[in-house]
Amino acid sequence: MITRRLLGLVDYNETFSAMKTFTQSRQGNTPDELWLLEHPSVFTQGVAGKSSHLLAPGNIPVVKIDRGGQVTYHGPGQWVVYVLLDIRRGSLTVRGLVTAIERAVISLLAQYGIRGLADPKAPGVYVDGKKIAALGLKVSRGCSYHGVALNVDMDLEPFRRINPCGHVGLEVISMASLLGHEAVDKEAIGHALLDSLEHEFTRPVS
Repeated sequence: MITRRLLGLVDYNETFSAMKTFTQSRQGNTPDELWLLEHPSVFTQGVAGKSSHLLAPGNIPVVKIDRGGQVTYHGPGQWVVYVLLDIRRGSLTVRGLVTAIERAVISLLAQYGIRGLADPKAPGVYVDGKKIAALGLKVSRGCSYHGVALNVDMDLEPFRRINPCGHVGLEVISMASLLGHEAVDKEAIGHALLDSLEHEFTRPVS
């Protein structure tokens, strides 16, 4: 059983703190959770993040955090799902968790006629080499937090202020930039993304 929480538009720092508190305090029988939310505009920089990848952040705050990866952007119109799983209990490896998240996003995109692909050298989901979903995780005491960010219908300009995920010149797209704004029902996509993730996390481990 996975608990879903629909949190709306929430402050990044407060949510980051809540994720850590949940993970540090959970017990062996604590249900796993998926948090669906959006953040006000913010750049986040992972533990290995280099400041050289922040080209011109301007008035958008930069928050240094404890997930893997470099720098990415969160903003309204992007669904973020924080994946709070006991991966030991689910017999998942970290690589297996990454693969499951990527597979869930690819499955969701396929429902809208978009062919997404994973890249084993660079976590996330891509369409024709352009990034549509970013992925970053932290595992503590056998439990994961952070998660995946899917660009649904958002202003993509801030991505041009950074080297997304540390890749110079990487183009970032959204579902709306591919399908048109009128074809994108953000709320429906959010629920479908949760469905797809839960399906991946509850399927038998092969």
